Amino acid sequence: MTRCFVFTLACTVLAASNATAPAFAQAVRATPVTVTVLSTMLVGGVNAGIGEWGFAAVVQVGDRRLLVDTGARAETVLKNAAELRVDLASITDLVLTHNHADHTGGLLTLRRELAKQNPQALSRVHVPKGAFYPRPMAGGREGNGLLPLKAAYEATGGVFVEHAGPVVLMPGVTMLGPIPRVHPERNWGNPRGGGPDGRVITPAGEVEDNVPEDTSVVIDTPDGLVLVSGCGHAGIVNTMEFARRAVRLAPIVAAIGGFHLFAASEETLAWTAERMTAMGVRHLLGAHCTGIEAVYRLRALAGLTRATAAVAGVGATYEHGKGIDPTTLAR
Repeated sequence: MTRCFVFTLACTVLAASNATAPAFAQAVRATPVTVTVLSTMLVGGVNAGIGEWGFAAVVQVGDRRLLVDTGARAETVLKNAAELRVDLASITDLVLTHNHADHTGGLLTLRRELAKQNPQALSRVHVPKGAFYPRPMAGGREGNGLLPLKAAYEATGGVFVEHAGPVVLMPGVTMLGPIPRVHPERNWGNPRGGGPDGRVITPAGEVEDNVPEDTSVVIDTPDGLVLVSGCGHAGIVNTMEFARRAVRLAPIVAAIGGFHLFAASEETLAWTAERMTAMGVRHLLGAHCTGIEAVYRLRALAGLTRATAAVAGVGATYEHGKGIDPTTLAR
């Protein structure tokens, strides 16, 4: 396994992780930390941009920043960042949590437009292994939202970096890589909608597409871990548990982003809330596919409050030491 600090391009060989000794425990803790949501369904204030079915967020640690996902429509994140006065042109690296179009749709537009200001803007994309697996659909169509963008993005001078396991992207910030499915959380597809499941062609053959590459970003703060998830297709509990194994056996002080619980049953939400409580979750900022009612139920079941758990709007923030600001409408 290789640990890579991509901003300094220094790499150190590490032993494989195990359940009792986190692979990437660091002496350095990330501070100050701010996470800002740039794409989600709700717009909760004046001059806060536009909403969409998608997700994107900026992680800032000190003066270093990382973009997580790029939203669905080509210009949503670009326009929202401009309205919120978030400078994206100085960001060189971004993470795509999985292949779906509602997380990759803004990639090309962001790269092309921001490169006019800074040729290195969003020039390096970190993806988990499996993000480029083909997803065959009816009529021979390709269901992988990332594959059609790959050549065009690389033509701009950008590069994709594929990771099979956890990797440190900057001090205190880790991308988990594909997340093991220890618990049978079925956080993909639409259980209410029925219909056939998608398919994916893997090295082992064609199988049901459970979004095997799904990953999240973890920020290691002095108080514990902050989890930033695009959709949480691997399951929020699987993701939190793996974050603690891979990074540090510390509380998950905040869970931010999409967790694909909009169709979850009451039993699933109760179990999820119980596990969240056991792992120390103190703040929940549920965006995108988490679901509005699911956020409210998790808040009640986990003993959180209106001040510590809310539906995220465009411009919503989590700031270490201060907590969440979900935007005016969602507060």
